[in-house]
Amino acid sequence: MSTTTPTITEAAPTLTDPPHEGRRAGAVLALARFETRELLQQVPVLFFFALYVGFVALRLMSRDGMDDFPVLNTVDRRTQAAPLLFAVALLICTNAAALRSRKHATVQQFDVLAMEPWRRTLAHVLSVIPYAALTALVVGAEFTREALKPGAIGHGSLGELAVGPLSVLLAGITGVLLARLLPSTFVPILFVIAVYLLVVLASGLIGFEGKWEGWLSPILFFDTSGGDPVPADLLGRPAGWHALYVTALCVLLACAALLLSGGRTRAVKAATVLALAATAAGVIGQIPRNTAALEAARKTASETPQKVQSCTTYDGSTYCSFPEWNGVRADWAEVVHRVQSLAGGKAAEARLTIRQRIYDGEEVDAALDPSSTPGEVTVGTRWGGNRVPEFAVGAAAVLVGGSEEVTLQEVCDARAVTIMWLVLGADPTPMATFQNVRLNDTTTGSDQVLAPTNGLSMTAAQTTVVRELLARPRAETTARVKAHWAELTSAKTTVAQAAKLLGVEAPKEKETVKCEE
Repeated sequence: MSTTTPTITEAAPTLTDPPHEGRRAGAVLALARFETRELLQQVPVLFFFALYVGFVALRLMSRDGMDDFPVLNTVDRRTQAAPLLFAVALLICTNAAALRSRKHATVQQFDVLAMEPWRRTLAHVLSVIPYAALTALVVGAEFTREALKPGAIGHGSLGELAVGPLSVLLAGITGVLLARLLPSTFVPILFVIAVYLLVVLASGLIGFEGKWEGWLSPILFFDTSGGDPVPADLLGRPAGWHALYVTALCVLLACAALLLSGGRTRAVKAATVLALAATAAGVIGQIPRNTAALEAARKTASETPQKVQSCTTYDGSTYCSFPEWNGVRADWAEVVHRVQSLAGGKAAEARLTIRQRIYDGEEVDAALDPSSTPGEVTVGTRWGGNRVPEFAVGAAAVLVGGSEEVTLQEVCDARAVTIMWLVLGADPTPMATFQNVRLNDTTTGSDQVLAPTNGLSMTAAQTTVVRELLARPRAETTARVKAHWAELTSAKTTVAQAAKLLGVEAPKEKETVKCEE
């Protein structure tokens, strides 16, 4: 019986053979997870992320009447600036993590490992992604909370919502790139200071506001949306192109870090070329095009809004709005019904036109001119809170004087008393509303009453009579107003005469304004 020895045809693996590509990828991901956990243990990252989340939570919990009617094309932009401090903390900490081996003098020990330096750099880049994802979750939660409110107006933009998370991702990648360019722990701090000074100087000297060059900044420092909202199609913001630009810039900077670390592989080079092309496409896409059409649309919306609005009828009155505000018309109608229920004469059955108006088609904080059209009431693009009684002032002024232009001016006759009674007579908290609707939050003396347009000036005597009326039984005052409607809406009736007609003591304050004839 004979035995044969098997022949081995496959070469035995040696220690010099490179590991399998799948094992390399697994090692990179394992190192990325380790670096992510290390970043989570850094005090600046934890502190500023907690501060960011706390700030967003407080903003969501704040109670203001206008918060019940959020305009979503401003909410999405509101999410962009909040994570900036967290982004700066991440930049500094990722830079420190990438320089850890240099700090502890262990760079030479990496030479005996199978993982190349550029793969370690890739792991540092990947370690930032979870923090960008966390920022995206916070941004999404904030926007979703606002969008689910019954009074939410319009729609948001994914491009605008992406700016916050992308700024965090860009900051982390920049920290890694700086570690490869200038390996010093002071560099990221100097870099942040330099960027801040550059933005401040550029904003002051060039003025990015309203210019397309401002969109070349990955983070929109120049953007402010503090004015009254406008329809989304009038914003003229290339948000989608900007998101592409920042995303491509993140990839480009990551590829630059890999190339500096020796990662000159075919895949890295191809990714660099594609990122460079996408960045260029993002820059070109943000260049304004067809600005004449945008300006024409803004002009139409501000000067002849009826051409781009639709209308609905409630109780005989017509309510016209831009499409995004169609859901708020019923709330306007409730206010008009409440005001009109206290009016007398023909005003009690008057058919009004409530017209939504904007100023020059742009987001500015400016008062609209009173409408000269008889029976037309102006309403703005913000709703809730103090905007409700301000709108009631405009509606009452039209019921009393026929038009906003005639009534909303400085007068010392009985009409101002009548207007304010219509505004406050059926209000559940009349004195609080009276205080809130006045410019200086007063209930005594002369003051300006706010309205969607120029507002109404009240004298001290008029204020006293209104305050006395609010202290009397509502039904009795309502009956007197309706019974003496003609006198109370006449410019010839003085405040003292109005007080007598309404059954209150004549004011002791002397008038300082000459009544208009």
